[in-house]
Amino acid sequence: MNRICKQALSALLGTFLILNLAGCGGGDNGSASSVASTAPATVPAAASSSTASTAKPSTAPAAKAKLKVGALKGPTGMGMAQLMEQDALGAASADYEFTLLDSPDDMTAKIINGELDAAAIPTNLALTLYNKTGGAIQLAAVNTLGVLYVLEKGNTITSIADLKGKTVYTSGKGATPDFAFRYILKQNGLDPENDVTLDYKLQQTELAAAAASGDAPIALLPQPHVTTAMLKNPELRIALDVTKEWAKAAGAGSQLAMGSLVVQKKTVAAQPDAVKAFLAEYKTSAEFVNKDSAKASELIAKYAILPSAAVALKAIPFSNITYIEAQEAKPMLNQFYKVLFDFEPKSVGGKLADEGFYYSK
Repeated sequence: MNRICKQALSALLGTFLILNLAGCGGGDNGSASSVASTAPATVPAAASSSTASTAKPSTAPAAKAKLKVGALKGPTGMGMAQLMEQDALGAASADYEFTLLDSPDDMTAKIINGELDAAAIPTNLALTLYNKTGGAIQLAAVNTLGVLYVLEKGNTITSIADLKGKTVYTSGKGATPDFAFRYILKQNGLDPENDVTLDYKLQQTELAAAAASGDAPIALLPQPHVTTAMLKNPELRIALDVTKEWAKAAGAGSQLAMGSLVVQKKTVAAQPDAVKAFLAEYKTSAEFVNKDSAKASELIAKYAILPSAAVALKAIPFSNITYIEAQEAKPMLNQFYKVLFDFEPKSVGGKLADEGFYYSK
């Protein structure tokens, strides 16, 4: 058999074999689509290396980290507003679950039980919980400086010295604002027990109403209650900025750090990159509140951090929203904690902060 005949016979046998195999498929009626969907793709040996090297990677997005974040209504939570909006739009780096609460007591149990990966809480509570949990949390940043102001209906108070012999209506005896104010009085040579009468009868909401009505002529209030009272009575004025008075009383470089951001150590260990990304986003959010207060006030009201955009807009400039990393804030916090500890050790959980308390990237 000549060469041409052998090649023709070989081709004929090959065709017969292919047709026979195609007819053996189970249950797919021999359709071309069924065969194509089940047959493995083959790559000629000579081209396999090249094809593998140029194959496109998967374009499926990576799953986002999941973080549970708590915040208090009021100034301590105001810096969170833009991040909450970014999360709602799906533009945040992680899948955040936010919890907004009214009081630090409501937040405490959730932090102790590990229900929250991060939370914005008062600075003294941060150290108290660190001590109470055996170091389960860390302070990541200071997010709010002083929010305390002395309001007056009149013009008799221009310095701390002017408070001598006066009654100052306040609230929360034994709380951080009380300790801070009494420290300032002492540093200015006034005895809080004898030179000034501190009236603690009213809670903050009631005190704001009393200041607006004139029943509390001199009142020590935090934001946003300061703004609420002043909106009700334009005759009220800010007589003293307690944050500035603290700086003068405590010395150069000291700041009154009232709010903080804490993170769970277990979350830091399990998801270090997610925590870093969260902190970066939080910082951007806090900066946004100060840079664009008009838009920020709308978001603050939208997420019920404050009762209205009008209150938020007027409160933002006096709320000292900030972001100071833990390691940078350490000196002023140690000084602040020492003041609180000297007044009442229980106010910081019975012990001053050690190095493990401060988060480090």
